[in-house]
Amino acid sequence: MNQVLLIVGDASETLDTLYPYYRLQEAGFDPIIAAPEQRRYQMVLHEVKPGWTITKEWEGYTIQADIAFRAIRPEAYLGIFFSGGRAPEYLREDEDLLRITRHFFAAGKPIASVCHGVEIPARADCVRGRRMATVAKCKFDLEVCGGIYVDAPCVVDGNLVSGRTFHDNGRYLGPWILLLRHARRAAKRLESSNTPSSPLPNEIALR
Repeated sequence: MNQVLLIVGDASETLDTLYPYYRLQEAGFDPIIAAPEQRRYQMVLHEVKPGWTITKEWEGYTIQADIAFRAIRPEAYLGIFFSGGRAPEYLREDEDLLRITRHFFAAGKPIASVCHGVEIPARADCVRGRRMATVAKCKFDLEVCGGIYVDAPCVVDGNLVSGRTFHDNGRYLGPWILLLRHARRAAKRLESSNTPSSPLPNEIALR
């Protein structure tokens, strides 16, 4: 088991998405881009310009989805990442994505979220009593669903790792990848213990 889901849609934040995508590759994992449909998606750049009170948006790179939500068997994946940007505002209403999200929380697998990504596990009713970082404007989304807002660049709550925005990429991704490595080792040990032992030479001769 080496595949990790990255959840995206149109208007996912570029740095929120591409930084974990390449860091996962660097760490020897297979990042799988998951979205509503298996097609190419338009990412965006988000930043608050000096003197502005709201976020300005520019077009960023595009990214190809490897798999549609409805085709995902979550038990086949090691972990999941919820990217930020505007995409989570509509992705959180996808029933297949909510099913997938609940699996990872229930199974205790490594989960990471940044910025607006919190809106998906919050909608799935998976954040009650959980400590999370998110962009300040999503504090309400987290707290109204029972979560605990923490204004920090990296918050680790068991299997759940989170950051506020892409400015925190260098702080929270490392701890999440460490959890993934532990989970991969555990999965390999389990796989080895479930593998039938090879027959002894005399057993082969008797067949």
